[in-house]
Amino acid sequence: MNFLSMVETMPESVYLALRQAVELGKWEDGNPLTEQQKEQTIQTVLAWQAKHLNSDEHYTIGSDGQLIEKRKAELRKQFAENNNENEIVRITHDDL
Repeated sequence: MNFLSMVETMPESVYLALRQAVELGKWEDGNPLTEQQKEQTIQTVLAWQAKHLNSDEHYTIGSDGQLIEKRKAELRKQFAENNNENEIVRITHDDL
């Protein structure tokens, strides 16, 4: 089985366990990841995300396998749109 077919058939539970291992730097049993394991696990997690998640977040891998990089202007616009939806109150320095 090659790498891409393994990623395509990998269950989400395995992906979540690998992602957690990368985030924590250790396996579920507490053993730390070696540098080689860390590199391979990160590659696997990124490949699974590219195949199974449709994300356009900054610095993710798109479904076409390409790195998604957004310009600052795009990120500011996205943040402003999301921020206005959740905004409760805006206070300026003059209000204090």
